[in-house]
Amino acid sequence: MTTTRTDRALGEFLHARRAALRPQDVGMASHGVRRVAGLRREEVAVLADVNVDYYARLEQGRERHPSPQVLDALAHALRLRPDAHAHLHRLAGSPPADRPATDLVDPDLQRLLDGFPGRPAFVVNAALDILAANECARALHAPFAPADNLARMVFLDPAGRRFYTDRAATSRATAGHLREACGITPGDPRLRDLVRTLTTLSPEFARLWTTHDVLAKTGGAKRLHHPVAGPLTLTYQSFDVRAAPGQQLIVYQPAPGTPTAEALALLGAA
Repeated sequence: MTTTRTDRALGEFLHARRAALRPQDVGMASHGVRRVAGLRREEVAVLADVNVDYYARLEQGRERHPSPQVLDALAHALRLRPDAHAHLHRLAGSPPADRPATDLVDPDLQRLLDGFPGRPAFVVNAALDILAANECARALHAPFAPADNLARMVFLDPAGRRFYTDRAATSRATAGHLREACGITPGDPRLRDLVRTLTTLSPEFARLWTTHDVLAKTGGAKRLHHPVAGPLTLTYQSFDVRAAPGQQLIVYQPAPGTPTAEALALLGAA
């Protein structure tokens, strides 16, 4: 049986990760003279509860189809971090399971938000709940009580009808984003509850929901009207937060030297 480049890559990865661990790193006693650095194959096999000959074939590229369960056991045995765990699955041709979404915002991400002076920046989840925001974003969304969920703010809060100048486009984009999110995570109870509430309380949303338009939240123009700052013309960009599945960082940006830039600077400093 010949080995392919992919087979060798899997074996080389396993060998390298095995060599990077010492017995004490995994709570094992070290016995006898160790001719090479790292764990022995037999030790990895014991930790992963697999046959040592089977594990040897994996490293040699002679075993082509390890199951996802075996890969998970090896990842645990080799103390792989989530990114390395996913890499192991890809090398074996077995797509890793999606990591669960989280609403916890990393403190480093909050510090990044706070580092955008004069630019509203905030983090949302798939249901468009606002999970974190900087001072400028909080000031921008001050007309809403509370500023908790972009979809609720668009469809159910009376302030939304005055705030979003491009009302029809905003409504269509918001419903389209929720439709996309429901397709990605159809069993998400938060999304189901939100859609049920919006369909019941907003005829506008109910009508848009029946169109099945799908629109990813990526970037574009925004025209807003703030009761204190007045009319605002912005662009925005959305970025997936790779360390936190389901989260997106959204940054609004005015053109430099414009009345919007001046208004946001004053709004954020108020």
